[in-house]
Amino acid sequence: MNALIDRAALFFCRIGWAGLSPKAPGTAGSLAALLMAPWAFLVFPLQVQVLILIAVFVLGGIAGTRAERVLRCKDPSQVVIDELLGQWIALLPVSLLIFRPGMGGLDLTLACWPWMLLGFVLFRAFDIFKPWPIRASENWLPGGFGIMLDDLIAGIFAGFLLYSAILRLYV
Repeated sequence: MNALIDRAALFFCRIGWAGLSPKAPGTAGSLAALLMAPWAFLVFPLQVQVLILIAVFVLGGIAGTRAERVLRCKDPSQVVIDELLGQWIALLPVSLLIFRPGMGGLDLTLACWPWMLLGFVLFRAFDIFKPWPIRASENWLPGGFGIMLDDLIAGIFAGFLLYSAILRLYV
């Protein structure tokens, strides 16, 4: 039973196989999150998105703690569920374009993809360079929750910049 739980936790933490990418697994995880977002995240109202993010944070923290134990290292590069969390937080402002007709009334067509790509680039920049307090936050919580927290904060920073850009163009 434990072996099955370990495999399930690793599969979840790796977002399937994205975390097994031989080069830049974090970027592969963010890319997987970006590609899943239009169908598994952005289509929902804001309240549901917040519940999804809370669930990903909690489940990612639990599974990430287990992955650290199974892989016998702190913050293993294979664990990319934190990238999904941060990427989806960064993409929250795209919901404004989908659900608020007064701001352009876009839907999940090609018109949203430039904004989503900008959110991807912004999140990756914050996640890679980790300005304060992102780097410091890695040690604020134990185990998998520490893994999740820095990407949560990087996603907030990226989302704020994306939100600012969207407001500048549509308001």
